[in-house]
Amino acid sequence: MITVHHLNNSRSQRVLWLLEELELPYEIVHYQRNAQTMLAPPELRQVHPLGKSPVVTVDGLVLAESGAILETLTERYGNGRLAPPAGSPEAVRYRYWLHYAEGSAMPPLLLKLVFDQIEKAKMPFFAKPIARGIAAKAKASFIQPQISNHLNFMEGELGKSAWFAGDAFTAADIQMSFPVEAAAARAGLNEKRPRLMDWLARIHARPAYQRALQRGGPYELLS
Repeated sequence: MITVHHLNNSRSQRVLWLLEELELPYEIVHYQRNAQTMLAPPELRQVHPLGKSPVVTVDGLVLAESGAILETLTERYGNGRLAPPAGSPEAVRYRYWLHYAEGSAMPPLLLKLVFDQIEKAKMPFFAKPIARGIAAKAKASFIQPQISNHLNFMEGELGKSAWFAGDAFTAADIQMSFPVEAAAARAGLNEKRPRLMDWLARIHARPAYQRALQRGGPYELLS
């Protein structure tokens, strides 16, 4: 049996979606973020030492890291679905996007989230203008240009094919959903990049995506 240790509003939503696409039976153990810190609860450390989500258990095997989970589950249970044929040009692109999502796309988005929180954080009145000035400068001079660069790159790549790895929908598109949704929610992705917005509309319309939302619960990245 596959068990997904699912944290609300997190990367584990992608795992639920993959399992729905593959029509595999699975169980969910739900965890809620701390309302003040937004961190995962300590109970997750009982499953994996880092206490992060997603974590999946499969017949006693503990899997962590989104890309590794998606790749392992697709190889083990996909039977040729959601991955290009080995050795094909599409397979090279597929592996690239599986790693790009977290290795390149997410770091500047995470930095923006951190500096946004610094601007909102409670602090002594005399420290506020200094902290907010530093945060604003970091975002304007480095973080937002990096995000724009990545969004332009993704927009251009979707001009080459309907999906990230080629003309067929794959697990790479599932992996890419989190950074693109995060960019739409808090980093300025909008109709000025029509290919990315069309791609988002297409993944959100997939029945398996909708079923995963029903099972996973509220997903605020969509708001």
